[in-house]
Amino acid sequence: MTHLILHHYPQSPVTEKVRLALGIKGLDWQSIEVPRIPPRPNLMPMTGGYRRTPVLQIGADIYCDSQCILAELERRFVNPALLSAPLGQLENGICRWIDGAMFSSATTVVLGAAKDLPADFAADRVRLYFGENCKIEDLQRESAHHVTQLNGQLTWINDMLLNQARAGNAYLSGQYPGLLDITTYYIVWFLSGRWDGGREFLSRFDALISWQELMETIGHGNPVEGSSADALQIAKDAIPITPTLTDPVVKDASGASIGMEVAIQPDSIGGDPEVEGRVVQLNASRIAIARYDDIAGEIVVHFPRVGYRVRVLKK
Repeated sequence: MTHLILHHYPQSPVTEKVRLALGIKGLDWQSIEVPRIPPRPNLMPMTGGYRRTPVLQIGADIYCDSQCILAELERRFVNPALLSAPLGQLENGICRWIDGAMFSSATTVVLGAAKDLPADFAADRVRLYFGENCKIEDLQRESAHHVTQLNGQLTWINDMLLNQARAGNAYLSGQYPGLLDITTYYIVWFLSGRWDGGREFLSRFDALISWQELMETIGHGNPVEGSSADALQIAKDAIPITPTLTDPVVKDASGASIGMEVAIQPDSIGGDPEVEGRVVQLNASRIAIARYDDIAGEIVVHFPRVGYRVRVLKK
């Protein structure tokens, strides 16, 4: 059986959608809690310096970004499916909006309203999501505007839930919970749990509240606690099983191709470090690079292609 190891921390909103996916699919997994801010000395040797969470580890194959993690879970564990008819892959596009504009508004509101936030955590997250020139005071000034943005967007979602209910469906994805549900849910989870005014704000959306209560019953599958040192040893003892694959039709505009040395980082202004390695898998939706680390050994690190920059180092 595939041994799933999830590196995360309980308060991580983005990780909540992965935990819910594990619940929907009823999977066994090992939970490794990492510090909320780097350094993460037992994880970064496996990721090549990638600093965001969550990270999924399967032996010596490392999956970065929830988009990539969810796609891999869907590939390996087909049923129950996260993508539903008739939307199918279009759910990924809708979720890209939620992870972008909607999450940015939610983060502005939560960080802008937070009291007694540890200074190091506040500085780290403000820089990560809004750039090094942004200050917490900027978010405080913008908070009211972003509450109006959330109000409009959650109204759309509430209306969609009402329409689904009229069709006899309990979820955004249809009869069963899917990708659109778990991606929307983590925003609601974040607002209701981390913003003092969140529950009162959300209470205006009757259908959304009923749906939230239904989503809370899904759970997180079957986690067991593990240690980061043991996870690192598992990676060192394993051999990556990622096959060398490329899409012969889609040419990557970055110039990258199989066998090239590249550097990869999120397409954002957060100052994330680049991760370097040799391309072993490349298509329109994913890029995987092989790398060697003195601590972790031979590793293959996977990233989504959408939302990430690729820079060719040498051919």
